[in-house]
Amino acid sequence: MEVVLLLAIALIAANLPFLVERLFFIKLPKSGNKHLGFRLLELVVLYFIVGGIGLLLEKKGGEIHTQNWEFYAVTGSLFLVFAFPGFIFRYLWRKKGT
Repeated sequence: MEVVLLLAIALIAANLPFLVERLFFIKLPKSGNKHLGFRLLELVVLYFIVGGIGLLLEKKGGEIHTQNWEFYAVTGSLFLVFAFPGFIFRYLWRKKGT
């Protein structure tokens, strides 16, 4: 059950930068729109936050296993795949000006 919860949190967190116009939940000045670079920065920060939640869930379940670079490559790629619907909605599906 914890794995399903973690995957649901990751799916929501991966799409937040593309669905919310606030930068780290802080309202921007009247210019409004976030630049793609800020969205990617938020995506990286949220990846580490979700990873921390996963680490806490793993610690709660017992011993924490050490991870190599392959683990981070796979989970980072999975997080990018989870972010794809939000990216499509923001940049390819919506009409300009909305």
